[in-house]
Amino acid sequence: MAFHEERFPVNLSFGALGGPERRTQIVTLANGHEERNTPWQHSRRRYDAGLGLRSLDDMEKVVAFFEARRGPLHAFRWKDWADYKSSRPSEDLNHMDQDIAIADGQTASFQLSKTYGLGPTAYSRPILKPVEGTVTIGVEGDLLREETDFTLDLTTGIVTLNFVPVAGAAISAGFEFDVPARFDTDRISTSVATFQAGEIPDIPVVEVRL
Repeated sequence: MAFHEERFPVNLSFGALGGPERRTQIVTLANGHEERNTPWQHSRRRYDAGLGLRSLDDMEKVVAFFEARRGPLHAFRWKDWADYKSSRPSEDLNHMDQDIAIADGQTASFQLSKTYGLGPTAYSRPILKPVEGTVTIGVEGDLLREETDFTLDLTTGIVTLNFVPVAGAAISAGFEFDVPARFDTDRISTSVATFQAGEIPDIPVVEVRL
């Protein structure tokens, strides 16, 4: 099993249906109260790639991508059009979009992340697959320059500054990102007749842990 740093065709993922999934264990007690727990620290996303297909040419592209990944064997990049950048959907990227760390005076490498919600209940999602050419970094609001001030590992989402920031400095970032995913099926089943009649194949895609 490997990860292929290739992206599912973005024009075909545009119409896909999907979103985050959580796993919650719920036990109802004798008095009617509930105990709720989860074995998952992070959510996982699921999509249906079939809904983005509009033509037989689209179908051919998906089959070619599926074959090149050997079905669900190898993972790939997936663009979630509903959640693919550090800013709000209607806003442009900014190097102060997300606070990713507070410097400790010793560390120079930081994981990109995106925060959902506010306060103590907020959820921090690690960003492991940033998009090349979109990442900007700030330290205490000052914009840094890639290569000159920092380097980025596109395969892990780890940013390494070319200096150690002083303790207490706020590290921020702006970026676009992909979801690491794989096909959640061993086969794609369709026919020319049914596709032309409007029957869309079911092509499940699921996020993977890295």
